[in-house]
Amino acid sequence: MSAHPLATDAGIEILNKGGNAFDAAVAVTATLAVVEPYSSGIGGGGFWLLHIKRDSRDVMLDGRERAPLAATSDMYLDENNDVVPGASIDGPLSAGIPGVPAAMAHLSSRYGALPLSVSLAPAIKYASNGFTTDEHYRRMAELRVQALNASADAARIFLRNKKAPEPGSLIIQDDLAATLNLIASKGARGFYQGALAERMVKAVVSQGGIWSMEDLASYRVVEREPVRARYKGMQVVSAAPPSSGGVALVQMLNMLSKFDYSALADAQRVHVLAEVMRRAYRDRAEFLGDNDFIDVPVRQLTSTQHATMLANSIQLDAVTASAALAPVTTDTNKAKDTTHFSIIDGEGNRVSATLSINYPFGSGFVATGTGVLLNDEMDDFSSKPGEPNIYGLVGAKANAIEPGKRMLSSMTPTFLETKDRIAILGTPGGSRIITMVLLGALAFHEGGDAEQMVNSGRFHHQYLPDKIFTEPDVFSMQLQDKLSAFGHEIEILDSDYGNMHIIVQHKKNGQLDAAADRRGGGKARIAP
Repeated sequence: MSAHPLATDAGIEILNKGGNAFDAAVAVTATLAVVEPYSSGIGGGGFWLLHIKRDSRDVMLDGRERAPLAATSDMYLDENNDVVPGASIDGPLSAGIPGVPAAMAHLSSRYGALPLSVSLAPAIKYASNGFTTDEHYRRMAELRVQALNASADAARIFLRNKKAPEPGSLIIQDDLAATLNLIASKGARGFYQGALAERMVKAVVSQGGIWSMEDLASYRVVEREPVRARYKGMQVVSAAPPSSGGVALVQMLNMLSKFDYSALADAQRVHVLAEVMRRAYRDRAEFLGDNDFIDVPVRQLTSTQHATMLANSIQLDAVTASAALAPVTTDTNKAKDTTHFSIIDGEGNRVSATLSINYPFGSGFVATGTGVLLNDEMDDFSSKPGEPNIYGLVGAKANAIEPGKRMLSSMTPTFLETKDRIAILGTPGGSRIITMVLLGALAFHEGGDAEQMVNSGRFHHQYLPDKIFTEPDVFSMQLQDKLSAFGHEIEILDSDYGNMHIIVQHKKNGQLDAAADRRGGGKARIAP
């Protein structure tokens, strides 16, 4: 199941051809790159959490983007040491080195049962024949119309007469189809070396970017040990750094385990959740980054001792101001886009994958003649310690820009397991991803089905700004009054957020329960 019906259908098609969950993951990844250009793409990156049934093994495939080798810690600052607005968001200077093509090739060659060319065939078909846009596409394109118009190829492909296309418009991507065909025949080499790589580098440099052939040739995916924990009998397996998702999720669950959470009244439940969110996001800002470059204290941050210390500072009837934990000035959340899919096959192999090009339509830049829409993931670094990125998240030196470094992420693909059931879940949503997965995990632990997990109301606290953000109509006026009495500031958002996709398997009979978020246009399918 995925965020787009065509991508879900592509995964089912590959399973029906004898592929396993990993072949289907390649098909879904590539198809989303075609039909959801505002959320993901082969010019972006992501994390694929895998369960290999035959080995009873979990592994996280890290296909996160890397900073170009010419990157510097102050590359987005002006002569006054201030962040240049938009410099890490628009155009090719904002683009990290993509990881999706390498990840697809790795998934196929190491874990798949079918040739890469077979798994990529649905995406190539949709790129060649086109797909029709919907209202969500129009809104996302309208949001980024200026950045897309700054790139001739992007405007030609994704806009109509320099404007967001009306729903029902046909988007054909012949250049992207040719690029996918090259990857299908040559694997990762087809993207990272040779004529295509030269074309991308030339296009990037001509528009002020800093990519080099060495950047592309030296890119590698990394297999990492996932973050693990137990919460009141539930096993949790989630993303490891350079994602902050698994660490923060485990921290929050560890803190919650110190409370009789189910016995709390509604207002105290929300209050305690906001307080554990606050503390986990505070640690995220200070400690987390690419553990190939810095020493991320994962064991300490996810320890019961650390959770006990943090939980002991939470009062059941009063807020702890974020400034009392560590004062940093920041701004509010901005828009976001990412994508997620969940897969399980008949053998029990599982994939939970969250992918992104960061802001809608990434950098807005398409490398001439390639069809490759580049990410703007460089904004996920700390351009300047203490300054917020596009999502209002702050960071410290742990996530500062360095050549070849992977930027910190909030993506949180996760597996949950109790004695009776298994869940595969994740969601897009920028800085709010981790708290959405937390709420989903708690609903699963309390016995909720897939529909309840994806469709429940959401709220979020990320340390700074010091307020609870909530979807409309989630908090009653009475609940808001009680939370305000505790000292919380509440901001009701203009719209719902997230696009969670969940599969639940019942261990006793293997029955599957799947649901796509009502907030998105995704599709859940169970293969016959």
